[in-house]
Amino acid sequence: MGYLTVEGIRKSFDGEVIIEDISLELHTGELVSLLGVSGGGKTTLFNVASGLLNPDKGRILLDGEDITGKPGHVSYMLQKDLLLPYRTVEDNVALPLLVKGMKKKEAREKAGSYFKQFGLEGTQKRYPAQLSGGMRQRAALLRTYLFSNSVALLDEPFSALDMLTKQGIHEWYLDVMEQIQLSTLFITHDIDEAILLSDRIYLLTGRPGRITKEVAIKEPKPRRKDFKLTEDFLEYKREILHHLESETGAAGW
Repeated sequence: MGYLTVEGIRKSFDGEVIIEDISLELHTGELVSLLGVSGGGKTTLFNVASGLLNPDKGRILLDGEDITGKPGHVSYMLQKDLLLPYRTVEDNVALPLLVKGMKKKEAREKAGSYFKQFGLEGTQKRYPAQLSGGMRQRAALLRTYLFSNSVALLDEPFSALDMLTKQGIHEWYLDVMEQIQLSTLFITHDIDEAILLSDRIYLLTGRPGRITKEVAIKEPKPRRKDFKLTEDFLEYKREILHHLESETGAAGW
C-alpha cells in the first residue's frame, strides 16, 4: 500500500460528475505528477485528498489511516504563494505552527532552523514584496512543509516563474525533498516539467476526469543536466502527447 492512497474517488457538483473512479498511490519519498488539460478535475481531486471536500464515493488513506474529509493531515500549496504582505517572511513561514498553538518565539525558532536549508537565509525580517518570485515560492514551500512534514500536495507551484528560475527551483526542490524525506503529489500542465521532476505521472483525461494512463520515468534522480535533450526524454514526451491527443482530440496539446 502507498503512503498516500486514493481509492475510487468520485466527486460531483450540482449533479455534474467532475471526477470518477480515481485511484492512485504516492509512496514515501516519491514525486508523482497529475497531468491533464484544464478543467479535468485535478484541483477537485486535491481538495478531496487534502480533506477540504468530502467525496461522493471512495476514500483517502495516509499510511493506512482513513483521513477522508479530515483536513490537517497533508499540506496543500496552491498556485499562488499567498504570502501575507504585512507579515515578515519568518512570520509567514511560521504561520502553520502558530495555528497549531505554538508560541510565537518557539514557532519563529523552529521555522528559522530551516531557512538555510530552504535557501532563505537572511530573509527572515524582509517582507514578501522584497523577495524575488523564486524566493517567494521557497518561502511558501517551507510554510507548506511546516504544516505537514510528510506529504505535500502542490498545485502548479512553479507556473508563474520564468524558465531559468523554474529550472533552478526544480533542481533545488528535488534536492530538498530528498533531504527532508518529503513525498509530493504535483499538479502541472507542463509535460516537460512532469517528466523532469516525476518518478511517475498519472494522466487525467475526459469529462468526468479519469486516470487513463500511468507513465513511470525510469531516469535516475537527480536527472542529468542534458536529460531534456536526450532521446529518452523525447520518447516519454511523445508517449504522453500521443495519449493526451488520442483521449482529448486536442492535437498540439
